Amino acid sequence: MTMGPTVRRRRLGSELRRLRETHSIKLEEVADHLGVAASTLSRIETGKAPTKSVYLTAMLEMYGVTDHAQRQVLIDMAREGHRKGWWSVYDDVLPTGFGIYVGLEAEAAGLRSFEAEAVQGLFQTPEYARAILREVQTRDTDAQVDRLVDLRMKRQEVLDRDPPLDVWLILDEAVIRRTIGGTTVMRDQLNRLAEASRQPNVTLQVLPFDSGSHAGLRGSFSILEFPERADADVAYVESVAGIIYLEKDREVRMCADAFDRLRATALSPGDSADRICEAADGLG
Repeated sequence: MTMGPTVRRRRLGSELRRLRETHSIKLEEVADHLGVAASTLSRIETGKAPTKSVYLTAMLEMYGVTDHAQRQVLIDMAREGHRKGWWSVYDDVLPTGFGIYVGLEAEAAGLRSFEAEAVQGLFQTPEYARAILREVQTRDTDAQVDRLVDLRMKRQEVLDRDPPLDVWLILDEAVIRRTIGGTTVMRDQLNRLAEASRQPNVTLQVLPFDSGSHAGLRGSFSILEFPERADADVAYVESVAGIIYLEKDREVRMCADAFDRLRATALSPGDSADRICEAADGLG
């Protein structure tokens, strides 16, 4: 898999942070030297924003990076980080901060996701997605919603690429019981889930109502894993308050532990498929 711009930015930012910390230089000191806000430099170091060549040159001077080969690798990373991904054509409708997630998802090797309210976007049918977006994006026009649906369908190509994204998806039973978009739309959505559960790169489980208290009571979350060990896992949480990316080892481990407890509690993949078909049959 070719490394894309989002992962390039993350890797460059990680190396710049390591160089800064090796020299015991505070982030605020570098920001002052560059003439930028500390928050701007933080976004560069976390890979959420590309860095200008003039900033990179100044940072390499501050950090004493004189080796030509090392400098060139970092310069190339910065250049690649400016390259736009396919999702950039949807910038006009992308929710704030969501473009980062799409870029990470496009370059990930694995995805572990717990969904408490709705089907994960990679497995939504167009009409199910449209019904959700019309409800949560109330200020968007029909044309804007249509573009967001198109984006969601385009994202699903990661499931069929070579190699495909490896997905482990856990759905709260409420997700398959809540009728979204009407019975026809929901039946088609459940059939889509049943088909997805048979894909070799997809493991799908349902967390039943009778599981009682469980590790996902704080809400939905996802963990993205990448092909290279140098690229750390990222946890993602979305709510009405905005998007949160968790990248510290401790935070990601907490999410991974919660996910492990959820999959131990959830129905087996076979029983989950039966539960989904049962829900579809119940729609008449």
